[in-house]
Amino acid sequence: MTNKETTTQPNILWIYGEDLSPDLGCYGTPAVATPNIDRFASEGTLFSNAYVTCPVCSPSRSALITGTYQTHFDAHNHRSNRDKPLREDMKLITDCFREAGYFTCNSPGPPKYDRRGKTDFNFDRKNPFDGIDWQERADGQPFYAQINIPDTHRVFKPDPQRPINPDDVELPAYYPDHPLIRKDWARYLESIQILDRKVGNILRRLDDEGLTDNTIVFFMSDHGRAHIRCKQFLYDGGIHIPLIVRYPGNIEAGAVSDKLVSGVDFMPTSLKLAGIDVPDYVQGQTFLGEQATTRDAIFAARDRCDGTVDRIRCIRTQQYKLIRNYHPELPYMQFNGYKKLQYPLWTLIHVLAEKGQLNDAQEHFIQKSRPKEELYDLQNDPYEVNNLADDEKHTTILNDLRTKLDSWIEETGDMGETPEPDDVIAYWKENMKESYDERMESRSLSPDISDADYVTWWENQLL
Repeated sequence: MTNKETTTQPNILWIYGEDLSPDLGCYGTPAVATPNIDRFASEGTLFSNAYVTCPVCSPSRSALITGTYQTHFDAHNHRSNRDKPLREDMKLITDCFREAGYFTCNSPGPPKYDRRGKTDFNFDRKNPFDGIDWQERADGQPFYAQINIPDTHRVFKPDPQRPINPDDVELPAYYPDHPLIRKDWARYLESIQILDRKVGNILRRLDDEGLTDNTIVFFMSDHGRAHIRCKQFLYDGGIHIPLIVRYPGNIEAGAVSDKLVSGVDFMPTSLKLAGIDVPDYVQGQTFLGEQATTRDAIFAARDRCDGTVDRIRCIRTQQYKLIRNYHPELPYMQFNGYKKLQYPLWTLIHVLAEKGQLNDAQEHFIQKSRPKEELYDLQNDPYEVNNLADDEKHTTILNDLRTKLDSWIEETGDMGETPEPDDVIAYWKENMKESYDERMESRSLSPDISDADYVTWWENQLL
């Protein structure tokens, strides 16, 4: 063992899966095989109620690395303000660890640790990390590392080692049972299996280098799965993520916690576990250690994604969720180039609707407008298909959640209250259209292809 492994300060490692919901064996998903993550969960504490603050990567990651809601510092619109510096009164988690003597690094992980990993923040910080791999650190120096594994981001990768039979997958109630969608969902689960092997590689590396006992490992995701009604939306499919934390001898092994955890809590918790002071501006709470606190609610926000303008806010407790739609006049399925390019169901659902083959839960998402408010009893309606906002029996709950959401918006300084300038919106809409047209043409498809013909193309690709 070299001096690099003899530091008394704990190392911190965040392992990111991208676009990943808790669709793992240890979370009860039967068709997928995740032996490495399952074993990791048996060695640490699994959190069943962890939620990020935004269902798309750049705002969510901006919140995760600052411990502050993206809506508080103008980082809420997807991939905007990248030419502007972070506010002077704010720091990144890497700044805090660096000031405490840590080496900071980021890579996409195995099989090689030889290039920078994903950052994707909504502010200008060209070099937030010291390097790529913790082997670059000085002797005796502790490290804070991120490993961002991209495999669960679309386009999903098939797993030739363990193909998943589409007939074995369990689809959400709001999905039509169709061979194309079963295949797409199976491919998503197969990409998770590939991620699982990479997680196993990382954990074995810690063992081989004698780092396991002194490294606090967080396994997490930047937001939920890249499927219709999930990514870019505030239903649980978009914001509910896996979270497992291991610190041998210090964090209970094999435990399952149902306490509410927010993405803004990861930064302060990591700092506190390392014995480092948390900056005063941080809005997150500490959920582990001697100074752990308990939440009664989490909050999340969605604003412009790509060229698709929207504003949605939510509050979620253990049992209820209130979603507030600020643009009820707009459909959920506004045009979005990314989704049209990547989600088979984005097109198929309209074809099935025309044939009268959707039930009420499946038709919800294709309406031409939406309610101003959506209230769900998550214990009795985990798929969020029965809106109780107009149910008089739930008036007291609705009013309580309204008040708490209003208070959060005011107390955190939600900058979504101010619309983006028209020229900014026009730029992103044009950017999205140009990108969509180019990608469709690269597939030898017309951007104006009919839904029926596009579904045929998807079937030829996947079935």
